[in-house]
Amino acid sequence: MTRLSAAVRALITALAALAATTAVSAPAASAPEKPEPKAPGDFVALNSVDPTIIQEMRYFTPHNFVGERIDGYRQPLCILTRPTARALHEAQRKLLRQGYSLKVYDCYRPQRAVDHFVRWAKELDDQVMKGEFYPNVDKNRLFADGYIAEKSGHSRGSTVDLTVVRLPAEPTRPYHPGQPLTPCFAAKDQRFPDNSVDMGTGYDCFDTLSHTLDPRIQGEQRANRLLLKGTLESLGFVNLAEEWWHYTFKPEAHPDTYFDFPVSRGSLTGHH
Repeated sequence: MTRLSAAVRALITALAALAATTAVSAPAASAPEKPEPKAPGDFVALNSVDPTIIQEMRYFTPHNFVGERIDGYRQPLCILTRPTARALHEAQRKLLRQGYSLKVYDCYRPQRAVDHFVRWAKELDDQVMKGEFYPNVDKNRLFADGYIAEKSGHSRGSTVDLTVVRLPAEPTRPYHPGQPLTPCFAAKDQRFPDNSVDMGTGYDCFDTLSHTLDPRIQGEQRANRLLLKGTLESLGFVNLAEEWWHYTFKPEAHPDTYFDFPVSRGSLTGHH
């Protein structure tokens, strides 16, 4: 073997080793991102059906029992099935004639948001918002007492959390994380300000006082709950007895399907 051929063979061997090393260390091509799910064609933005209904989408903000924006809420937008939105429009027409407006806190809720609630409920040390939303409830009781569950009717698109506001609506002061918290069942002039009528508790109050017909709620507070209840039930809504704010329009368009598209106008792209 000549000296030159030996050198060439050594060079070829070195290049082969380098190629093998490069092949091993080269990063694998990343998998294409899975496209976000879209809403079925019978879902609409509530403000496209009735722009007069006030929207205060709490889970887009940190002012909720978790204390941060909830997964899946990309925009402060109420999305519902079209029949539900139309029924709310009829309810709004009735209330406007009496000097009131509806205000929605939550509408369609993606499954990923419910999963966020479940993860939070299992983190027993995270009690940042206890002072307002569940002062009298041990966090380890949230599942057993029915305040948190792994599925929500909101994910089916026909359930809405809402209240009543006397017109003209006063502006609502924004919540700033870290500010002092007041129990959600305190007197209206003491708990966090909300421009709604006095319902006896704030929204998402984890307490038996939130039961729609709790006998301790009397006078103006009871009348306000019954105004909301009577108006909505006359149009086909059914109240969840444990939450004065929670109503489902019947019959549901999707009684057995739990959707997970994000809360955003993009999820409704192409809808008419």
